[in-house]
Amino acid sequence: MSTKDNKIPSEITSPRDLDSGVFAIRAIQNDPTLLPSTKKQYIKAIERYLETGGRMTDPAALVNYASAVSNSTRSYLAAAVTRMAQEMELLAKGSATPDNIDLIQAAVFRAQALQSSIKVRQSQGERAHTWLNRLEAVKLLKSCFKRSSGKPEFKIYSMRDRLAIGLMMAAGLRREEAASIQFTDVVKQNQRAVLNVKGKGAKDRVVPINKNLAEAIIDWGFLVGTDGFILRSLGRNRVPGDSISTTGLYNIVQKRGAMIGKPELQPHDLRRTYAELGRRAGVPISQISKLLGHASIETTQDYLNIELDLEITISDFVPF
Repeated sequence: MSTKDNKIPSEITSPRDLDSGVFAIRAIQNDPTLLPSTKKQYIKAIERYLETGGRMTDPAALVNYASAVSNSTRSYLAAAVTRMAQEMELLAKGSATPDNIDLIQAAVFRAQALQSSIKVRQSQGERAHTWLNRLEAVKLLKSCFKRSSGKPEFKIYSMRDRLAIGLMMAAGLRREEAASIQFTDVVKQNQRAVLNVKGKGAKDRVVPINKNLAEAIIDWGFLVGTDGFILRSLGRNRVPGDSISTTGLYNIVQKRGAMIGKPELQPHDLRRTYAELGRRAGVPISQISKLLGHASIETTQDYLNIELDLEITISDFVPF
């Protein structure tokens, strides 16, 4: 295959299928993690957008359309586009060969650009919250490998800051929880690493974590030892302390946020990002609520980029 052809490799999918929404709808329908009701909402959002004549691979058209619809419709479309883009990226990487690597990289970059194309606005009158999309989350983690000057960061700072952000953004911990969690709180359950979190109001919970975060904790333990608290302050000559304060975690988030153009980023915004990325991936809100340690679904809803949908509601499905 020539790398000069400006189109998606045929072994991934056809450009026509991508533009027309066929690929996106198929990816959503075949996703076992999405509930049927969630699939219905995602597909409905895609169909409404396509009715305007827009293409699923046109970020500008997606942004223009999203700016004119309700927040709930925008949120469903953003989630659908994210799911499509993730599938594009997965299939592109799986189709890579030495002959088409340039095309594959272009397809991956295209998919990543689509994921960040739709921004969900905050409703007027609500508190100003920040959610990072997947690309911004990646950038935040990558910022840990450089200093503000652009020079390479010391390894111990990179590992500590990346892990601190990971515990809040990839495990949904409050900064108080991240500061107090210990190596003994990381255990295995059915081949999955989980965190035993001592939550707010003495409400303990178990939080499953992904393989990369679990390995980051192990690597950090090799460096600082596995006794006591996971996260540590770094004193003079980069010597690890016994623990880290919540203010220390706040400063890490502010520093790394500023490096990606978000100087007002707060630790709790990382917890909101955890919840929102989970919702966009189809994780039920009841599961998100449990993982966050919330006492009610209403509290969880405040963390998410959603608003009340008056077009369809549970009552429509209850016989009366």
